[in-house]
Parts: sequence; structure tokens; C-alpha cells
Amino acid sequence: MGTFKIEGGHQLKGSIKPQGAKNEALQILCAVLLTPETVTINNIPDIIDVNKLIALLGKLGVKIKKLGQGSYSFKADEVNLQYLESAEFKEDGKGLRGSIMIVGPLLGRFGKGYIPKPGGDKIGRRRLDTHFEGFINLGAKFRYNREDYFYGVEAEELKGTYMLLDEASVTGTANIVMAAVLAKGQTTIYNAACEPYLQQLCKMLNRMGAKISGIGSNMLIIDGVESLGGTEHKMLPDMIEIGSWIGLAAMTKSELTIEDVSWDDLGQIPTVFRKLGITVEQQGDDIHIPAHKDGYQIQNFIDGSILTIADAPWPGFTPDLLSIVLVIATQARGEVLIHQKMFESRLFFVDKLIDMGAKIILCDPHRATVIGHDFKSQLKATTMTSPDIRAGISLLIAALSAKGTSTIHNIEQIDRGYEDIDERLRAIGAKIERVPGN
Repeated sequence: MGTFKIEGGHQLKGSIKPQGAKNEALQILCAVLLTPETVTINNIPDIIDVNKLIALLGKLGVKIKKLGQGSYSFKADEVNLQYLESAEFKEDGKGLRGSIMIVGPLLGRFGKGYIPKPGGDKIGRRRLDTHFEGFINLGAKFRYNREDYFYGVEAEELKGTYMLLDEASVTGTANIVMAAVLAKGQTTIYNAACEPYLQQLCKMLNRMGAKISGIGSNMLIIDGVESLGGTEHKMLPDMIEIGSWIGLAAMTKSELTIEDVSWDDLGQIPTVFRKLGITVEQQGDDIHIPAHKDGYQIQNFIDGSILTIADAPWPGFTPDLLSIVLVIATQARGEVLIHQKMFESRLFFVDKLIDMGAKIILCDPHRATVIGHDFKSQLKATTMTSPDIRAGISLLIAALSAKGTSTIHNIEQIDRGYEDIDERLRAIGAKIERVPGN
């Protein structure tokens, strides 16, 4: 396990550019399996989870060429379906949550898709029911081997249908859409996820020849086509990284400019940070955060009651930024209730913040009340271990604002979602050192 050593308490300054969106990449990369023609993708983040998926596609027989930094071409004209039933695939697929999204395109194009129970963050249950119920609705037969946790769907022909999803799952919607674009007839997906990254997937599929309408709404209508062709696609900047840099600037009282953020796709994110008292200025397509020398004050609701920030499916506030919001609140003026509705284990990292001196009451697995220090009491350096990607970056932000030198172990969790984070932080003045593991 690698380790970060962080000397906190330093102001940062400069500009930082967000990487391509991790959660979009995991969908878009799987979509290359839908066509034998070349698909070129730009702005791919160089992070562990994405690189694992690219390697998995390579083992499936996809021809991959690196064209430049963050740019690749993919050609799936000789897919090796036998790999799907190999022991190697069962091992490779387990290590990556995003591997579930190869099932939809494989089912749509080849009539079968398999996947071992995927891994990923330890943040609570993430059901796969929505994915497989959608495939069954399209006419696939489902099987599950309990002995080695192996899922499979097969169909001689997929047929379009109407379906009401039991939850607005982003990956579930993406998977079903990728199967339905090659199904016979019309498919209607109600209670579909409508995140910008899913919109990006649908727009890309339409450029490949798919017929998807209702993009951006919770009802997608898909008229199946015989085949899809190649295209070129550029991924959006990562909104979770953008939120991370806003939080970093506030906690370290630093002036930072976040470049090329695609403002129109940020949804509630700037509004939520402003409710915490943070000045978020739009400068063209950049975000400018001035140095908060006098701190920042949390707003109350208009009736005077304590502010609650909760996650919800898009266009609600993304659950991936609640950990960042919680850390920012530890140094605000005022109090806030953080309500993590979608995952039951994501707030358990707060014990590390309490060790650093934060005033947090963990009410239950889903709710935490934070009483801000208003910078009158600086967080204290400590040694900690990163439990997942988002908690990891939150602890890193806390360490950069803390007094003394902190140590964060298991930084592979952070590397799964953030590209060259230590180098990029050093470029804006952070004192951070990567220590290789044994």
C-alpha cells in the first residue's frame, strides 16, 4: 500500500484543470463494444479504474491504440467471447465496479453477456437488480451461479418494451440503453437516470446511428437499429473533481481557478457550495474561488432552521460530493446536517475527522451533524487510512488544512479516481509526498 505524507496549513494558489469524468468514462468505454467500427475517445482520465477497464477490453479482443495523452481509438471487430467464460475473466471482472456495464453492449450485439460480482468501493450495497431486470424485460434469460458469484444473460433476440425502473440507477440505465439500441422495436425507459454523463452516452450512441429521444429527461424512448457505426467523442470534465477543488480552496483559504468546468453540466453543485458560504465565481467557463480570509458562513433555511444537505438522483446533489461537503463544514461558521441517503456506509470515515478535532455527531449510518470551528481551532494532523475514493480525497483535503504532518495509507483508493493528484497539488503549492508501499 502506498502512502501520502502531507504537511498541512499552507495556502495554495494558481490554476488547476479537472480531468475527464471517471463515471462517464466507465460508460463510454463499454459502448465501444457495440460496433465493429473504430471509436475514438478523448479526455480519458489516466486513473486506476479506467485503466483496468481499458485492459479488460483489450483482453476481450478490442484493438486499442493510444493516440496521445487521454486519447485512444478502439476497434471491436474481433471480440473474443470465450474470454467471458474463462477463470481469468472471473478474476479480472471482480476488481472493478464499472465492469458491469460491458454486459448491456455484449448482450445487444452478441446475444450474451457475463460478469462476476463486481468489486469497487466499500460504501454499502449497490444492487444489480435494475440492470438485470431491464435485460429480462428486453427478453433475455438470466442465470446466476451462487458458488462463484457469476451472472449471465442470454437472448436469441432482444425485443423493445416499456419498462419502469425500480430506481433511477445511472449505471443501470446506461446498461439497459446499450442493450436496447440494438433491440428489435421500440423501448421506453421510465424513471431513467438523466445525469450529464448518461446524456453524453446517449448523444454518442445517436452519433453512432442509434435513435434515442428524451435525452436529459427521465423518460428515454429508443427505436432499435440493425447496427451502429464508429464515432469520435470527448468526455466532460469530472464534476466530482471540480467539487473537490472548490472544497480544497475553501478549507485552505486559498485562491484557486478551476479551468474548463463545463458550467452548464454542474447542476446544483455551485448552489450547494454557496449555501455553505463559499464564494463561487463564474469567469467564462472557469470557476474562481477567492481566498476566504474571513472564513465562510453556512446559511440556514429561510425559516431559521438548520441547513440540511442531502444527496438525490440528478438533478439533485450528487452523493459523491457529500464527503467533501462534510469536511468543508468542519471549519465553517454554523451547523449543517449531512444526510447521505443513497449509501449506508459512506459516512463512517468521520471518526478520522473527529480524531483530527472536528465537531461531528454521527447520528446513524446516513446522517451526521457538523458544528463548524470557524477556523478558531485548526484540525490536527494524524495518521489515517483511505476507505474509498471520495472519503480518501476528503481526508486529503482535511490533511492539507490541518496543523502538522498527516499520513494517509491505502492511497490506491484515491488513485482509483484522481489522476496524478500529488503532482497536480504540488503545482499549486501543496506540501505532499508519495511514499511507495512495501
